[in-house]
Amino acid sequence: MKFKYTARTQTGELQTGFVEGVNREAAYNILIGNNLYLLSLESAEVPHWYDPIVNFLKKVKKKDVMILTRQLAVLLNAKISLGDSLKNVYKQTPNLVLREVIGEISSDVDSGLSFSQALERHGNIFSNFYISMIRSAEITGRVDEVVNYLADYLEKDYEFSSKIKGALTYPIIVVSLLFVVGAIMIGFVFPQLTPIFAESNVPLPLITQVFLFMGNFLLQWWLAIIIFLAMVVLSLINYFKSSEGKVVWDETIIKLPVFGSLFKKTYVSRFAESTSVLIKGGVPVAQALEISSHTVGSIIYRDAIKDLADAVREGVLLSNALEQNSDYFPTLVSQMVAVGESTGQLDELLARAGSFYNREAGETIDNLVELIQPAIMIVMGVAVGILFAAVLLPMYNLVQTF
Repeated sequence: MKFKYTARTQTGELQTGFVEGVNREAAYNILIGNNLYLLSLESAEVPHWYDPIVNFLKKVKKKDVMILTRQLAVLLNAKISLGDSLKNVYKQTPNLVLREVIGEISSDVDSGLSFSQALERHGNIFSNFYISMIRSAEITGRVDEVVNYLADYLEKDYEFSSKIKGALTYPIIVVSLLFVVGAIMIGFVFPQLTPIFAESNVPLPLITQVFLFMGNFLLQWWLAIIIFLAMVVLSLINYFKSSEGKVVWDETIIKLPVFGSLFKKTYVSRFAESTSVLIKGGVPVAQALEISSHTVGSIIYRDAIKDLADAVREGVLLSNALEQNSDYFPTLVSQMVAVGESTGQLDELLARAGSFYNREAGETIDNLVELIQPAIMIVMGVAVGILFAAVLLPMYNLVQTF
């Protein structure tokens, strides 16, 4: 991507120009690396209507990156050179988009670029966390170990994400089907019963009157209702894609009665595990916090972790900074970090904290799955009972008149 920037040099001279980077953050790092004081940085790309389609077609799933990392870890642990390992992985990758990317990375490495520099050219596929881990490993000469850490981390993260999606898939499908069946009953079945009830002159229960009104309304205004709902959905999607909307969404989900606790445990687990892996890979604590803030998956927690990084740079102990942010980080985390700081085993204690909250979140998911299924059955039973009551009660009154 191309970005237009305005900056000042160390001598105070104003400089304007263009810089290329895989994303805004990469372009920013390039400019800062050239000792420029950045004033503005804006995208110079001209958007096209087909960009979302192209991005979707070029999208690589997390599972593919996870499998790639594991294959690479196995080959590197077998003492096969990085260049040969990349060539072997290229042959074994079924995803055509990812295979092309691996081919480009392999060519870049053969031409003299470091592995992290080659990965950085594909920042839309490999996260900043991933690239930073490889960069730190190249400095310490532990690329094979760090790739193995990354493979383990990605596998655990994917397994956990799949567990959450699996827990939510069933109730979403069932509730959606319930709405569809209810709409069909109200929009098509009840309007057909209107003439029968009108001819019988039987007093209708309130619930039947409500459903008949809703059915006739849907029958007459169904097109307007669909257009209105489509506009509302599109407006909400656009809003929640904006910066303000993302913050509102993240604040909302962490304040939900039961699910809020689950999301908090998930974010804390990701924060602790990713920071642990980075510190173990030789990344300084403040920089590790900065990088891990982008792996959590929540803007609220990203900003909170960046505040932790700023506090650490100012000389505050990480445990004290965590204690001051107890709304987002439980007391147990700050206590374990304090032990890690005093014993010089910060990475290990963070890993234990991450594992603990990972298990806690997993148990919460299992409990929710056990509770959701009977709750949905009860809701479905009540909904079906109301629909049948709206039909059968008038029929019963009709029979009573004879």
